[in-house]
Amino acid sequence: MSEVVFIGTSDAFGAGGRRQSAILLRASGGTALLDCGATTNSGLRAIGADRDEIDTILISHFHGDHFGGIPLLLLAALYEDERRKPLWIVGPPGVESRVRSLATALGHPIEGREWGFPLHFEEFAVGRNTEVGPMQVCAFEAYHVPESNPHGLRVVAGGLTVAYSGDTGWFDELPLRVAGSDLFICECTYHTHNQDFKYHLNYTELHERRKDFDCGRIILTHLGEEMSSRRGTCDLETADDGLAIRL
Repeated sequence: MSEVVFIGTSDAFGAGGRRQSAILLRASGGTALLDCGATTNSGLRAIGADRDEIDTILISHFHGDHFGGIPLLLLAALYEDERRKPLWIVGPPGVESRVRSLATALGHPIEGREWGFPLHFEEFAVGRNTEVGPMQVCAFEAYHVPESNPHGLRVVAGGLTVAYSGDTGWFDELPLRVAGSDLFICECTYHTHNQDFKYHLNYTELHERRKDFDCGRIILTHLGEEMSSRRGTCDLETADDGLAIRL
């Protein structure tokens, strides 16, 4: 892994006027897009990133702010970029049917078009390494809305590991799942615990449990309104749209 670029760092509702979840993972020999929220096309344009550099889209779960941008990204790749090289979409079981159904629902079906580039789908399985170009991806189960098929991911390239929580509430195995990573990208929707929704993490708990995480670096993302106004002022590092870090 050579560079991580945060395209979108808000929650589902665009807190702080920021974009939805999408992160570029650049490695020698290939680039992966980690999640693809509905605002991803405009986010890539805003930071000057080329859609054509993306070899793989990795999806953590099936909520619109994490995979809702795929249909229009595909359409732009076909008609705007005239893409020719293959594109892989890798995600939880059912990823192909979910993406195809979403594209149809949005009025841009995948079927019935002459694609100028090979489009491939692959499902990952918990605990199994999936080869994605120069990267190895291993999924773990997350604690989020079950119907979204939620997962966290560990991505390894060039001897470096980036772990990603996806959307999740606290579960006791989380520190173990991301242990040893050089960078842990962790969701942090709330500042304090939300009694009405248990499926997201909060800053207070993460700060208290920081010593439980054996990670080189932690960066918080998926920031809701409470956290959006606090970004850059917390003891734990927070991401913002456009943040680029070298590994």
